[in-house]
Amino acid sequence: MTPAIDLLKKNRAEHRVHSYQHDPKSASYGLEAAEKLGLDPARVFKTLLASTERNELVVAVVPVAGTLDLKALAQAAGAKKMEMADPAAAQRATGYLVGGISPLGQKKRLRTFIDVSARAHPTVYVSAGRRGLEVELAAEVLAEHTAASFADIGRS
Repeated sequence: MTPAIDLLKKNRAEHRVHSYQHDPKSASYGLEAAEKLGLDPARVFKTLLASTERNELVVAVVPVAGTLDLKALAQAAGAKKMEMADPAAAQRATGYLVGGISPLGQKKRLRTFIDVSARAHPTVYVSAGRRGLEVELAAEVLAEHTAASFADIGRS
C-alpha cells in the first residue's frame, strides 16, 4: 500500500480506499478522480504545497473544483506571503509524486491547512498517495491525522 493508507490502518482510523484507472493524459488529477469515481468535485480535495517567504513548506487541502487563495493561506499560516512550492521540493518533502501527493503519511510533518468547506460534507476524498488511488474519510479524521487546522483558503 502507500504510507497514507498504512498510517490510517495503523491508527484504526475510519476510511475507505477507492481506485480508478488513471489516464496519464488527464489535465487535472483531482477532476479526473471525481469524474472516474462519479463524485461531486466539491467533495474531492487536492493537496497542494506552498512556500512562505522563509522557505517553509506548508500543505493546503482544497476542493479540486476551485483554487488555492495564497493570500488567505499566508494569513492562516502567519506568513507575509506564499507562493506555490517547487514541484521537486514538494516531492522531496512529502515522499510522493506530484499528482499523487497525499496530505497523510508524508515523509516530513508539514503544517497543514484544510479548506473549511470540507466540514460541509459527511466525508471527503483525498489522494491516498498514488495517482488513481483516493481515500474517503471524514474531514475531522483527516485533520486529526495531519494535525491540520481548518481555514478559509479555497476559492471557487
